[in-house]
Amino acid sequence: MKIISIISVALFLLNSAVYSQTLKSNLSYVDPSIGGVGLILEPTRPTVQLPNHMIRVFPVRRDALDDQIAYFPLTIASHRVVSLFGFMPVSGKITKDLWNKKEVYHQEVLTPCYYKSELGDEGTVLEFAPSEKSGFFRISFKGDEEHYLRLGLLNEAGEINTTAGRSISGTENFRGMKAYFYAETSNAIADQTYQDEKTKRQVLLKTTKEISFKYGISYISIEQAKENLQREIPGWDFTAVKNKAYKAWDKVMSQIHVKGGTIARKRVFYTSLYRCYERMVDINEYGKYYSGFDHQVHSSNKPFFVDNWIWDNYIALEPLHMILNPVKESEKISSYIDMYKQSGWMPSFALVFGDWPAMTGNHAASWFADAYYKGIRNFDLKTAYEGLRKNSVEGTLLPWNNGPATVLDSFYNDKGYMPGLPYGEPETVPQVENVWEKRQAVSVTLENSFSDWNIAHMAAELGKKEDKQLFLKRAQYYQNVFRTDKGFMWAKDKNGNWIENMDPKAAGREFFTENNAYTYNWTVKHDFSGLFKLMGGKKQAEEKLDQLFREDLGTAKFIFWKTQPDASGLVGQFVMGNEPSFHIPYLYNYTGSPWKTQKRIRMLLDTWYTDNYFGIPGDEDGGGMTSFVVFSMLGFFPVTPGIPIYNIGSPVFSEASIQLPSGRTFTVKALNNSKTNVYIKSAMLNGIPLNKTWFSHAELLKGGTLTLQMSDRPNKAWGSKPESSPPSAIDVNPDSYK
Repeated sequence: MKIISIISVALFLLNSAVYSQTLKSNLSYVDPSIGGVGLILEPTRPTVQLPNHMIRVFPVRRDALDDQIAYFPLTIASHRVVSLFGFMPVSGKITKDLWNKKEVYHQEVLTPCYYKSELGDEGTVLEFAPSEKSGFFRISFKGDEEHYLRLGLLNEAGEINTTAGRSISGTENFRGMKAYFYAETSNAIADQTYQDEKTKRQVLLKTTKEISFKYGISYISIEQAKENLQREIPGWDFTAVKNKAYKAWDKVMSQIHVKGGTIARKRVFYTSLYRCYERMVDINEYGKYYSGFDHQVHSSNKPFFVDNWIWDNYIALEPLHMILNPVKESEKISSYIDMYKQSGWMPSFALVFGDWPAMTGNHAASWFADAYYKGIRNFDLKTAYEGLRKNSVEGTLLPWNNGPATVLDSFYNDKGYMPGLPYGEPETVPQVENVWEKRQAVSVTLENSFSDWNIAHMAAELGKKEDKQLFLKRAQYYQNVFRTDKGFMWAKDKNGNWIENMDPKAAGREFFTENNAYTYNWTVKHDFSGLFKLMGGKKQAEEKLDQLFREDLGTAKFIFWKTQPDASGLVGQFVMGNEPSFHIPYLYNYTGSPWKTQKRIRMLLDTWYTDNYFGIPGDEDGGGMTSFVVFSMLGFFPVTPGIPIYNIGSPVFSEASIQLPSGRTFTVKALNNSKTNVYIKSAMLNGIPLNKTWFSHAELLKGGTLTLQMSDRPNKAWGSKPESSPPSAIDVNPDSYK
């Protein structure tokens, strides 16, 4: 018996070893080329980086169909806004063309942690691997021409300097601050040629056929860039850097495991998860960081995170990381609070160079409140509230602005809505960006109603009863722009009159943000109960939802997209390609017809999120869109940030398990799931029948299993009772669900 036991154990260990060696990493499903061709606007970029770290590199080209690469930035400073220091290996005689030469590429390998391609007709091999604040290129030139490393500035001013031997450094000015790099080459530079000796903006470094180029980036100094490099990549072991990057990505990709579904679905899912780690990025450089919010260097042993488009990311990206890494989420929020203390205003789009106050709403409030009620409380709530309150009642709510209130904000505080400017009437308020963005008056009212609702609950937590009542009142301002006789959110002028010639389909940025009234009808995430009453009741609201997915554009697409280019991924008037729509398919859970949510979600995922160049229906926004995909493919979604619950949708996989930081596991099982079996027949949570269409964040954190029995026919009774609907009303207390 003892011999048999020993043999059994040995066989078990052998099989376990073989299994562990053959187990496929989730990282193998990631394809950064997915979405590489924008349907209308921007394509995705195949960034190579460590998760949430500073160095982000990609091949610069128009899109994935462009067969030439112009250069590789040494890093992205801010997603789709600023890149720094162009790098490119080139060969040939030094002529005017060589300074701007693009190279065709072949045999490209795209992964989150490693890049490789063969450049030019000769097939020069370029490889790249990232570290936190440094990077490593390895070049193997082919052919008999002269070979060079081309380095150049991409922004306003600066210079690139070489020294005797193998080191290069540079400075680049951009958006009111500076970036620095320090680099070393594995072989001595034979010669150097500047395009212009006076400006030193671009240089060709003559080199040998085989050469490695490693560098550090800093926002503090060249000396700090050198320190960053020496700390992270002290030697010339490219494979070691590559392997370390692989392990970092394998760790975060392994936090969610899925079973079932097709290979294509897994590719979409894990590529979406990869994109959720592009930002925010930590720019603390080993005990100090430069802040673009006060233009000072600060000593700190805490991370300082930048690069967040909060209008896009409060919806799903930040809520996803509240599950996966709540400690890092609190560090991001603390970074925002530090930015407020440094600049005097709570930022909107917190970029490396300071606030870039794009879009509408005070959605740092939605983010902070959501985190707080999900148990993430190790941040300074008092100071956070102070900054959010100031932005709301003392600052301007105008899109693409941050700072003191204007006359329009005084009007808003007094009348309870942002006045629209009738067509043809000249703009008289100088703070309004009047070329393209304009007032977006209805959206301003709606988005701030929601963020003010979240501020109200933060006030309550601090015992500020009067402030709570003030912000709950402001949370109902959305009612002032709902036109009952039309059934739409509608623009009013300064005299309180409806702007009669507003077209709900064609109204652009004069009244709405990147979308029209059909989308913004559903922005009242904090009070669907009140919204449905304005619409005539749940039945009428559901009919309007149905019609949203069916309504004709009323014009040719090219005319529609002339004023609303962001409204892509269309199904009727529903816009899959833009963030304000992400929660809308889940609203049938609130009307008593969750089977329609299940139907819509699976149709939308199957239609618009595919594993090819065209697999993203709009601007992906650095995790803003793909976090919707991650949640929805798992089978649930956070409709109302600030209420710590999740709406149940229709999972794509037969099983998905989330490894929580606590060591517990939350699993979603979809029994009998398939492409056609998209409907929930019945549900259980931890073995107990579940007849409601939602569960709480607290229940998720406990771990356990949500089991859904799937069918090809809807169970119209499941989740249909009023008490089964998720909470959403002006008087909902988030504390009840924390």
